[in-house]
Amino acid sequence: MTDTTLTPRAPKWRIDKAWAALVVILALVAVLDRAQFWPTVVFASGALWHTAPFIAFAVLAVAYMKASGAETLLARAFEGRQARMIVLAALLGGLSPFCSCEVIPFIAAMLALGAPLGAVMAFWLASPLMDPAMFLITSGTLGWEFAIAKTAAAVSIGLMGGFATMMASNSRVFADPLRQKSQGCGGCCSSDKPFEGKPVWTFWSEGARRETFRKTTLDNALFLLKWLALAYVIEALMLQYIPAELVARVLGGEGLWPIILGAVVGAPAYLNGYAAVPLVDALLAQGMTQGAAMSFVIAGGISCIPAAIAVWALVKPRVFAAYIGYAMLGAVLAGMAWQVVA
Repeated sequence: MTDTTLTPRAPKWRIDKAWAALVVILALVAVLDRAQFWPTVVFASGALWHTAPFIAFAVLAVAYMKASGAETLLARAFEGRQARMIVLAALLGGLSPFCSCEVIPFIAAMLALGAPLGAVMAFWLASPLMDPAMFLITSGTLGWEFAIAKTAAAVSIGLMGGFATMMASNSRVFADPLRQKSQGCGGCCSSDKPFEGKPVWTFWSEGARRETFRKTTLDNALFLLKWLALAYVIEALMLQYIPAELVARVLGGEGLWPIILGAVVGAPAYLNGYAAVPLVDALLAQGMTQGAAMSFVIAGGISCIPAAIAVWALVKPRVFAAYIGYAMLGAVLAGMAWQVVA
């Protein structure tokens, strides 16, 4: 009898864009300016070594929270009065170790169950701006003061957007906010389902949780390594080839304009929250003002592709437009405040 079963196809190799970009950039440097190749590698390697303790702690902390099921504590932010929900959602969004894509299933479930859009908006605005790993990377490169200020800005912008949405909940902008079908997050995040029920802090007693810890550790370590390596290489090239006087002329100086320009440039130019930190460090070294740096990371963090897709996937365009509007306004206000304090 003839065997009619199909032979399984070999899995297709997928080229990671970050690693590919890193290889291409280094190859171009080697061809076009060979003398700069080794200094670029040394600079990037040294920066990675300096950041390594922060990366290791952040990776292990996030893996522990995932494996123990601590993300189930997020549900408590959406219980009780709406004002209380908004405050807790903003705090959790600014402190939780989950990116915007990772919380899509959670947010979709909350919206489907009738959670107020104001609380969801507060969480969405704060979530992409800061998490434990981001805090450690930012503090290790830009200083503790900048990291603390960005965390405060994340929570404040979440509160602003949440309460503004609550007060305008009866307007046409926020009426019937959900799309009919979710479009997903574009494959940027893990498909693993979160653990349900109470957290199990001694996660190593269960095989599934140990596997989650192992997988999360490897995934996040590789994620941070590739983006930071790419960012540090770009930082080295920026310091070498972009005239400091040009940056100082465009994003330096006093007044409101550099802060607004930082937000406008940061929104489309943002690669990744972790990769942006070394780039901002290079821009600051070349004359970028502190206020412009803060507006850059705030506007870029909220409007970067993963964060934006997470919102676009679940809500209608008018709600998405409000989300972007909150991001830009919050970025400018945060930049103004940091410019005064710094």
